[in-house]
Amino acid sequence: MKISKQDALIWFDFFAQLPEDEEITVKHEEIIYATFAQIEEAIDDRNDKLMSQIKGLKTLENRTLFVGNESKFPQGCRSCLLGTGLSAIRKTNKCNLECKFCYNYGELDDIHPVGEGMWEIGGTKFYEKDIDLLLSIHQKPTGISYVYLEPFIEIEKYYSVIKKFAAANIHQHLYTNGTLATEETLKALGEAGLDEIRFNLGASNCADKVIENIGLAKKYIKNVGIETPMTPEFFESFFNKKQAIFATKLDFINCAELHLNENNINNYYGENMYISRHGYISPIWSRELTLKFMKVAADENWDLAVHDCSNNTKFARSLNLSSKSDMWFGASNYASEFSMIPYEIFIPILNDDNFKFLKEEELPEDYKPELIEF
Repeated sequence: MKISKQDALIWFDFFAQLPEDEEITVKHEEIIYATFAQIEEAIDDRNDKLMSQIKGLKTLENRTLFVGNESKFPQGCRSCLLGTGLSAIRKTNKCNLECKFCYNYGELDDIHPVGEGMWEIGGTKFYEKDIDLLLSIHQKPTGISYVYLEPFIEIEKYYSVIKKFAAANIHQHLYTNGTLATEETLKALGEAGLDEIRFNLGASNCADKVIENIGLAKKYIKNVGIETPMTPEFFESFFNKKQAIFATKLDFINCAELHLNENNINNYYGENMYISRHGYISPIWSRELTLKFMKVAADENWDLAVHDCSNNTKFARSLNLSSKSDMWFGASNYASEFSMIPYEIFIPILNDDNFKFLKEEELPEDYKPELIEF
């Protein structure tokens, strides 16, 4: 069903006005999914054209795209996409910043603590003394990551745990916005055995202090890079500070396609959105900017890896993890972040005269918007 953009707009305006408790019919679902397919097909066409302009575009076994120095492609991402997944270790429930792209936007003061002296690994609570037991029973993962929320708020608690996993020869990386890091704490992380650190440089709008800390991290930690949701703000700020950033000798830049949830979506209300495989919802400019960013990296031959961590990559990640977990063929935890489809957020793209569907056809009689009763 190649629904026209005009018909889709009329229908989505109708869906957006429905009471939350009103059920969607099967025919309605067909219209909704046909609209999503039309939008996504047009997005893919635009992105394919951008990709065709990137010299030396590479794949990691067809699971993701990158350009640049393959030896600097982050090992944490290899673990995520090729290994036994990426086991998240959670400890700190606070952050010193509030970014509008944060998945916990608006609820940072309400994040439940993991527990005094405890760590959350695989959804289970552990004391540090339990980690030896865990390692003796479970097959060790190819990689683990320290997330949730800003670890440098209490970074001194991490050193001994990092040492345990380093002794087990497990690759470890840590995420930070970088604003609270110091040379002393970065050195301590390196000495503890942290393999990789990722700075969310967009969180501070490419602050000079964080750029300086990236350089300091490179003195003590083997693999250092940037991982930031790709936004117009980050894109502009990065190129304003490009030379200072390159002077840090960082290894990689992960350009994450921004996907939205119920906490942060209102910060982007009115933007052109699409939904990928009925799963993640993203502003269309996020991956477009990543591909433009990668083109510059390829044209200028940056001596690092620039990774397109897109919704497609997240889908591949989920499939890899399920395969390594002996789940059934085709199993995946890739899914929408919303309990209900937020129809109204697709109205701007359907209203945009500059966004065209590739092919449109007249709807069958029993699917035409004339049947709507407002």
